[in-house]
Amino acid sequence: MIKIGPYRVSGRAVLAPMAGVTDLPFREVCRASGAALVTAEMAASNPRLLDTPKSRLRRADRSEAEPRIVQIVGTEAAQMANAARYQVEHGAQIVDINMGCPAKKVCKRAAGSALLRDPPLVEAILRAVIAAVDVPVTLKIRTGWDPASRNAVQIAKLAADCGVQSLAVHGRTRACRFNGAAEYDSIAAVVAAVSIPVFANGDISSAQKAHEVLRKTGAAGVMIGRAARGNPWIFSEINELTNNDAAAYVLFTDKSLIPNEAIRRERLIINHLRRIHSFYSHFEFGDSRPGGQKTGNNCPDLAVKVARKHVCWYFDQLKHVVAKQLAGNSANAPGLATGTGEQVLAVHKKDHARMLNTALETARSRFNKLDSQAAQSDFLQHFLGKLRTIGDIAA
Repeated sequence: MIKIGPYRVSGRAVLAPMAGVTDLPFREVCRASGAALVTAEMAASNPRLLDTPKSRLRRADRSEAEPRIVQIVGTEAAQMANAARYQVEHGAQIVDINMGCPAKKVCKRAAGSALLRDPPLVEAILRAVIAAVDVPVTLKIRTGWDPASRNAVQIAKLAADCGVQSLAVHGRTRACRFNGAAEYDSIAAVVAAVSIPVFANGDISSAQKAHEVLRKTGAAGVMIGRAARGNPWIFSEINELTNNDAAAYVLFTDKSLIPNEAIRRERLIINHLRRIHSFYSHFEFGDSRPGGQKTGNNCPDLAVKVARKHVCWYFDQLKHVVAKQLAGNSANAPGLATGTGEQVLAVHKKDHARMLNTALETARSRFNKLDSQAAQSDFLQHFLGKLRTIGDIAA
């Protein structure tokens, strides 16, 4: 079992913090779907930004299951220490430090993965943050600034010496951004170099891939980022596969082909939409006014905007399942003799998959144009019901 400070982590698949993605509703969905740990969106350390509406949305929520994790980003040790204290005061039970973000707007301020070019500054930030709070501090990095200067092992050893409790390593350099394939040899080297838990990250989009990466790197767990969008059940699939024999690949990774599982996922999608609407509609944005007055301003329009993004990711994931069905049928059909029952069945399945794909394309386009919570809720429930009438996506 993975241990981070006083917290014992039962699973081996955790959710990566993602700006604009890992809000409270999504964290709750992923945790319910098997994520052993979830981390809030990246929060700025700039003192002027600590109490903005966006920053308040990104705080830990005391209603969340423990441990509550918040990631901070910045480039000045004193500011990072102050931000860590602020987040702990507002409910964070683990503070994660971002030294892995490749975004230009972050790196141009010498924050995120840009810090990997300056190990002395890395050490100063780590020591300042760890000294500032009485909760575990963790770190997320990349393998280096560019392929010519991979220094993940150096940074990992430094982090462990400073007292960092766990480490997540994305298998690309900052220069690679999200291009090309992630490499795991550097992560394996980090695992061999330190005794703290290491989570492998990058290109882990299925339970099979997670299983392979764990075997290759020896990591304590895997951190899932983009692959969880529209696909939160990836965590339960990873948990089940890593706890069972590898021969169970098909059973555990093709759950989208099992009717009962499809119904459960349909309910999850609907509940996720409701949670988005509730969270953003009831969150009060306090806007500062001259004279120190503040006015509460709820944001139903923001709820609609956020819902579009997440629901469309579910549509995209369903399309991915259909694409696999089409690819499988295309591969099988050519080898069948004309007129056989098997060929007729293959053609029927292919037509059925195309029908589902068209329905999903249309649904995605229409949902993006809906401008009210009621319209979104009604449309989603009607559409998922329609999927069952034309043949459940899981059939």
